[in-house]
Amino acid sequence: MTSEAPRRQRADARRNVDALLDAATAVFGESGVDAPVREIATRAGVGVGTVYRHYPKRSDLVAAVFRHQVDACAEAAPVLAAEYGPAEALGRWLGRFVDFLATKRGLAAALHSGDPAFDALPAYFDERFHPALAGLLDAAVAAGEVRDDVPAVDLLLAVAHLCLPAEGVGPDHARRMTAVLVRGLRLVSPIGVLP
Repeated sequence: MTSEAPRRQRADARRNVDALLDAATAVFGESGVDAPVREIATRAGVGVGTVYRHYPKRSDLVAAVFRHQVDACAEAAPVLAAEYGPAEALGRWLGRFVDFLATKRGLAAALHSGDPAFDALPAYFDERFHPALAGLLDAAVAAGEVRDDVPAVDLLLAVAHLCLPAEGVGPDHARRMTAVLVRGLRLVSPIGVLP
């Protein structure tokens, strides 16, 4: 019976952390990263002390939310690959990547604030997203469903640039333009550089 108690505590602690990260993601999306910690705790169904026990500084919580969302997006790649054909899985994952980037617009200022808590995040982003996309892209290339002359890193950068905020366009603009990009990838013969 004593071995069950620590296991239950670890599971409870993991659920608390997951609830905190989900709540913080939602609250940050609605109210920005300066939203009151009490609002996050209430939404997560935990006390404020639980938030501070896991994330003593706000920047710790912001970085954890970012990693949590990166992980969820990256981990979707093998799930999509198992459910769809290679090109379809690639397109669906890129759509998920667009959604990820769109929800991070509110975090951009915090992530570029110079706080050392965020220093490792760009490398984490690359470590998780590049292999996820490369696996999907390689499978689609091997199946002859997409072009073989676009490296995964270029595709990540292209989609990231499509997601940059622009005046006069709605939130679905990046998704539409990414769909155009994916259709272009499906043109198997290289079309070269425009003159």
